[in-house]
Amino acid sequence: MTTSAIPANPSAETGGIPLPGPGDGAAPLGPPGLTERLNGLDRLVQAGIGRLDQPVLEDAAALLDRAGQRLRLSGDHTVVTLAGGTGSGKSSLFNAICGLELSPTGMRRPMTSQAHACVWGLDGAGPLLDWLDVDKRHRYARASALDLERADASLQGLVLIDLPDHDSIQAMHRAEVDRFVTIADLLVWVVDPQKYADAALHRNYIVPFARHTGVTLIVLNQVDRLAPHEIDDCVADLRRLLEAEGLADPRIVTTSAVAEDGVYGFRDILVDTVAARRARTERLSADVDRVAERFAGYRLDGEPPTTVDDGRRGDLVQALTDAAGAPAVAEAMESAYELRAADFVGWPVAAIVARLRSDPLRRMRLTELREELRGAFTGPIGAQQGDVDNALQGVTEGITPELPAHWGRSVRAAARAHATEIPEALGESLKDALPTFNQVPRWWWLVKTWQYFLVLVAVLSVLWIGLLVAYGVFDLGGDDPGGLLGEPGLIPYVAVLVVCTLGMGWLTASACRNLVALSSAKHAEKMEHHMRVGIERVAGEKVVAPVEDDLQVYSRFRRDVDVALGRT
Repeated sequence: MTTSAIPANPSAETGGIPLPGPGDGAAPLGPPGLTERLNGLDRLVQAGIGRLDQPVLEDAAALLDRAGQRLRLSGDHTVVTLAGGTGSGKSSLFNAICGLELSPTGMRRPMTSQAHACVWGLDGAGPLLDWLDVDKRHRYARASALDLERADASLQGLVLIDLPDHDSIQAMHRAEVDRFVTIADLLVWVVDPQKYADAALHRNYIVPFARHTGVTLIVLNQVDRLAPHEIDDCVADLRRLLEAEGLADPRIVTTSAVAEDGVYGFRDILVDTVAARRARTERLSADVDRVAERFAGYRLDGEPPTTVDDGRRGDLVQALTDAAGAPAVAEAMESAYELRAADFVGWPVAAIVARLRSDPLRRMRLTELREELRGAFTGPIGAQQGDVDNALQGVTEGITPELPAHWGRSVRAAARAHATEIPEALGESLKDALPTFNQVPRWWWLVKTWQYFLVLVAVLSVLWIGLLVAYGVFDLGGDDPGGLLGEPGLIPYVAVLVVCTLGMGWLTASACRNLVALSSAKHAEKMEHHMRVGIERVAGEKVVAPVEDDLQVYSRFRRDVDVALGRT
């Protein structure tokens, strides 16, 4: 058996073939189960950004980064750390397994100041030790299996690391222990009969990693100081303490670095662990379990809604319709339509008479009202922000109680994501729905032509009566003009013509007003329908779609929690 320090250029020890690095793809990415769980955890992190508590997301992101790096490194090596307090004998145990004095031993504090690593098998070990950040001065390699009595019990692939004391007075030593216990494939806690109940060990490491029972080994060292019956009592008490702290069926082994066969049981466990090559994935699986359970706290058991139902959607559209004032706009446009039609189909004589009468609107300087109604087609004023906010609150009131608090806030935020854009969007949608009055119905022009024709007939008839009176009655022209101007008897007939013309004009205007009233009502209904369609589009794009997208994210989040927990 030989021992040597791992050189800075490991290729010199392997026939000139460089050791695979983290990006060389030499190691597989683990079994499909673990890969799927890590992918599920990554989706949980992406879904939780901006929604869940930042510490949870940061811990999960750190685990994903660490797992990605570890899986890209050698899968043929198992990283085993020996951690413990001052005087527990972990360095002596490390040396006993290695077969040489590689790590300094003693009772003073601290004794081991930096991590020491002993590697069985060089291929792929260099990049792994670089990632572990083990100083090159404290790297050692074994060229053959240690246990010569059992040829099949090989430690090939073992990376055994002796850590500084977890209770060291040096903060950097404690930080080194904290770092390694998060990345080791197998955690070995070395305790002695006097301090196996050390509060610092149990509070800082045993309890936080209670779920890592499968990759945790408790070594009760220095049992040579105890009588045989005391060993059993000590192990039983240690097991009771560990189980009370959450470790289910903890693995405990007794060792003695000074006895001839004192480390055989521990070494056999290392041999089995290395041979199985499952410690790496089991450790990562335990880490994923711990982090995924934190995400499980952000979901409820009940199946969540994934869409906004028709009832809430309809209430939202109605609220936005009221907020935008669409009914008022439709009424104003109906009045504007009628006033516009009056300019075409109204009886011009009645309009002239109306102008001669006193107009209260003119006296109150409110004549602009008519012009405003006529010009209503220029576009509505945008909805008030307060009314829009009330409408947005209503659409989420029935949904958020079915969601966890964090996701409820997320859905409400999604509903309000475009709140400041909605008033302008509503105004634009209403404006697009309004008609342009530059084009009027053809029959309006026909009626207007007919009305002015009747006015012309009436005027000519009045002039005719005047000429008949002047020439036929008063003989103002001297000579008898004769014909149509000199017969006074025609006056009654022409007067009847005037009355009939005026009556026809009034009847035409009255009939057209009724037609305009009917068509304006239909026009207003049609326009209000078009405005509602535009408002539905705005509600769908600005409110419903973001809310349903967020609900879909939560639904996928719930499924990914099960994936990360390995339940699917």
